[in-house]
Amino acid sequence: MSRFRRIDDYRWELPRAGAMRVPGLVYATERMLPKFEAEKVAEQVANVAALPGIVRYSLAMPDAHWGYGMPVGGVAATSAEDGVISPGAVGYDISCGVRLLRSDLKAAEVKAVLPKLMDTLFKTVPSGVGSEGPFRLSQPELRKVFAQGARWAVAKGYGERADLEAVEDGGALAEADPERPSPRAVERGQNQLGTLGSGNHFLELQEVVEVYEPGTAAVFGLFPGQLTVLIHTGSRGCGYQICDDFLRSMQSAARKYNISLPDRQLCCAPFASPEGRAYLGAMGAAANFARANRQAITHLTRQAFLRAVGRDLGLRVVYDVAHNLCQVEEHEVAGRMRRLCVHRKGATRAFPAGRPELPEAYRAVGQPVLVPGSMGTASYVLVGTETAMQETWGTTAHGAGRMMSRHQALKQIQGQALFNQLKRLGIEVRTDSFRGLAEEAPFAYKDVSEVVAACHGAGISRKVARMRPIGVVKG
Repeated sequence: MSRFRRIDDYRWELPRAGAMRVPGLVYATERMLPKFEAEKVAEQVANVAALPGIVRYSLAMPDAHWGYGMPVGGVAATSAEDGVISPGAVGYDISCGVRLLRSDLKAAEVKAVLPKLMDTLFKTVPSGVGSEGPFRLSQPELRKVFAQGARWAVAKGYGERADLEAVEDGGALAEADPERPSPRAVERGQNQLGTLGSGNHFLELQEVVEVYEPGTAAVFGLFPGQLTVLIHTGSRGCGYQICDDFLRSMQSAARKYNISLPDRQLCCAPFASPEGRAYLGAMGAAANFARANRQAITHLTRQAFLRAVGRDLGLRVVYDVAHNLCQVEEHEVAGRMRRLCVHRKGATRAFPAGRPELPEAYRAVGQPVLVPGSMGTASYVLVGTETAMQETWGTTAHGAGRMMSRHQALKQIQGQALFNQLKRLGIEVRTDSFRGLAEEAPFAYKDVSEVVAACHGAGISRKVARMRPIGVVKG
């Protein structure tokens, strides 16, 4: 803890030392800091601060924990003119993100059919390691997905045009280059569209149990007691392969451009270089695959509801936002607008009111921020703030953040026992792996309410609503 200099109750500076080009800035409560030190999060924040062209700070959100190269929960903005782009600062599951659907019903209205509904969702939305979806795509068709993202899915009839208005970037990242993913990445993506996968990915039915800002909640279409659906997944094996491919090529690029870093896992290339542009295009393709994936799952979810409940429940997209991505954005730095590459790894955009990137419906209040909890605990909807735009490039925490490894979790509980515990709490769980269930036990994660309280206290996002799970589909 001695490495940090206290700024206030929620901000801690890591002063420049060694190879650091800028200081580090960590958002956390004092109680969180010992865990940050134990996991060497401070060390990784310092390593990220050595990236060429990094601007202002190397940042860590309250949910930060050890990751590949950059901590999960890390944020770094580099200059698009003379800075770098780094796959390790984005992560393996490119564009992993969250989508929230709202319904016209109260959760109590589906209580009688909840077991049947969960069975239907589990059968309809493929989950688990190596799961394959109902959409078999040719290579040319998958390249269209890489180019068009969620727009491709809607054009195929897997959703509504209104869905796209509530998806980050309108459903497609413009920088995507559909020809950049390798043949192996294409192969891995051909049968995975419309699948949750495994790990911490899930589909949850939730009930809105508390509203903090009624006016903002109303703009988002949320009300107390409401039934909502939260979908958490990403680009699956396709995105993993793209990251793996470019980590290898970036090692060579770092040597080519004489980039010296404290950690080779942060291998990178100048943003404007051929290698940097190639990664940006491939990463964009994976991001668009992830957006199409969540759109396809939305379509399958609507079908499952219709089959199980027998009528349209008015499932509409509140918002869809990624938390593993590098996005090219305009930000004010030292009084002038600059073009930056904002790396967010396990961190989500939290743009304030007035930003042109936001859907028109939300422009007066700010961006919905979706913060899922660990399975069995609360999830939150927050809203972006001007403080976030000024301090964190419009960024806040993305979830609870792990505090225990999967191996450690397995030592503490068996999947069947956890299944029974959740059942007693009124949560219907459907999974194909009790081992995978135990690995994602709620106690393996930080307290999401404390993470959210730190974000709210620091002003980098504000609480709007809290949901509790009533049903979970888990891979």
